[in-house]
Amino acid sequence: MSKDILKDMEKYRDELTAIRHDIHQHPETAFEENRTADVVAAKLTEWGIPIHRGLGKTGVVGTLKGKRPGQRTIALRADMDALNMQEKNTFDYTSVHQGKMHACGHDGHTTMLLGAAKHLARDPDFAGTLHFIFQPAEEGEGGARVMIEDGLFEKFPCDAVYGMHNMPGLKTGDFAIRPGPMMAASDTWTAVFRGTGGHGAMPYLGTDPTQPAAAFVTATQSIIGRNVNPQHAAVVSVGHIAAGQYGAANVIPSEVIVRGTARSYTPDDRNLLDRRLGEIARGIAAAHSCTVEYDYLRRYPPLRNAAEQTQLALKAAALTVGEARTDGDVEPLTGAEDFAFMLEKKPGAYILIGNGGSIADGSCHSVHTPHYDFNDQIILTGAAYWVNLVGVELGDAR
Repeated sequence: MSKDILKDMEKYRDELTAIRHDIHQHPETAFEENRTADVVAAKLTEWGIPIHRGLGKTGVVGTLKGKRPGQRTIALRADMDALNMQEKNTFDYTSVHQGKMHACGHDGHTTMLLGAAKHLARDPDFAGTLHFIFQPAEEGEGGARVMIEDGLFEKFPCDAVYGMHNMPGLKTGDFAIRPGPMMAASDTWTAVFRGTGGHGAMPYLGTDPTQPAAAFVTATQSIIGRNVNPQHAAVVSVGHIAAGQYGAANVIPSEVIVRGTARSYTPDDRNLLDRRLGEIARGIAAAHSCTVEYDYLRRYPPLRNAAEQTQLALKAAALTVGEARTDGDVEPLTGAEDFAFMLEKKPGAYILIGNGGSIADGSCHSVHTPHYDFNDQIILTGAAYWVNLVGVELGDAR
């Protein structure tokens, strides 16, 4: 297996591009990916791959056994869900659903894995068993965790699991990965400051929760500057502030809600962010004769690639596009991925594939923006990577 796979798969280009455009045009958000799952299930069945449906509500798993004997089993995962946002593209396959859009490329991820499934089903020249996992609800709803809780790895045991995501700004079709922490834990925190409120002209007659809330917003950054080891990376950001009524500017509200996100890579730093946010919120509230209700919700764990599987993924990438187009030491990202739940259960690796362009000069759009679109040029590259990875893990290339 090698770069020749790309040439061999060229005959699939039109079919796979049409699948990608169809999924893009009909985006479905978390746990509602019924039509998308139907498309996936129909294609796998058409190609002779047995399927299982219903894990994680709308998840689809296809299983393909190699024609050579072998005990090893691996799983390849793609996410299927879209985002709740309005698309602003004008091409002919733009979203037909108001307020829903494939703004992260999961339409492309699903298509790349389908392309690999089609190719491998035609000639399953490998030893062992391969599971194709099509997962719902990656975007904030933890579909990977739900599939695991539904018995994913009991029903479909495997020795390793692999994932892939497109990356705008990385050269088209290039690959990037790193061993160890590659993406951050993603947590959501909330601090609700409460006082009596009162008349804006007579603040001395009550307690004003806007003061501790404002001080808290500024003080959160002291955690990064003064508590987190400077050799580590962490982020605390405020994303939501709500208080009072727009038409009542002379009323001091009795409650101020401040919400945000926290990102970290180690359990100790995660615990530190939780503890210090709570301590600062309570201390500042008390200093202003107010109270605070604080909550820290641990959402996605940090994504950590296993060293062995990272090297196997790198080998597969090099077989696909050449060593010069692979980076085995990419900088960690502060974004999060629920594939991390799978990597907590099984060794594996998560790789980035370049979507092309430059965000800095505006020649491409970042994920989660209304003009983003997955690059059709990399559909075959990603599919060929999956095929080469199967060759590395279950074939002669290991």
